[in-house]
Amino acid sequence: MTFHLFTPGADPLCAPLLLLHGTGGSELDLLPLARDLSPETSTLCVRGTVEIEGGFAFFHRHPNRTVDEADITERASILANFLESYGSHHGFAAPIAVGFSNGAIMAAALLLTRPGLLSGAILFRPLPPLSKDLPARMHATPVLIIDGHNDTRRSRGDGLRLAERLTRAGAAVTHHVLPAGHAITSGDRQIAREWLVKTARAWKRSTGLATGDASRQA
Repeated sequence: MTFHLFTPGADPLCAPLLLLHGTGGSELDLLPLARDLSPETSTLCVRGTVEIEGGFAFFHRHPNRTVDEADITERASILANFLESYGSHHGFAAPIAVGFSNGAIMAAALLLTRPGLLSGAILFRPLPPLSKDLPARMHATPVLIIDGHNDTRRSRGDGLRLAERLTRAGAAVTHHVLPAGHAITSGDRQIAREWLVKTARAWKRSTGLATGDASRQA
């Protein structure tokens, strides 16, 4: 069973935020961030299924810290099935993932292995979850990637390589590198907040739910 917490927001027109925490964290870690980015948006917090460092993660790594690709592929499929079932049962739109570190890598795996599952994604300090491109195609799914130039837990160019892979798969990727380490800063928050406002506005227009849409005037 996937441990989760859903909190309804005041704006039912926004795609909910799927919050995916970092290594050793829990499903509650990114709630303050979500409230800062979009306080009226519903949130679905999910706990990783790997117990590690006194907390949880979304997948295993090899002893050399590389991603266990078989493990993340299997766990991404399980998480994707849960999200599809949960969203269908509760009747909400495909979520926008907000992931940090380990959770950002899992969000990238969801994008690559299950196109259409997410409406978009904000990835803080990710790296490519898989070593090869996949044939699946995304249709201009918006993705924001933010790297830290001084991030000692990442190799230089990890985020750029993921951005290029997602772009080749058809995503509409925005990539930033900040003078920061392996932590979410005020600069990250500002960029993510502005990106999310723009993306939510575009999503509402595409679904005919934008404020002032003729179908909503009576």
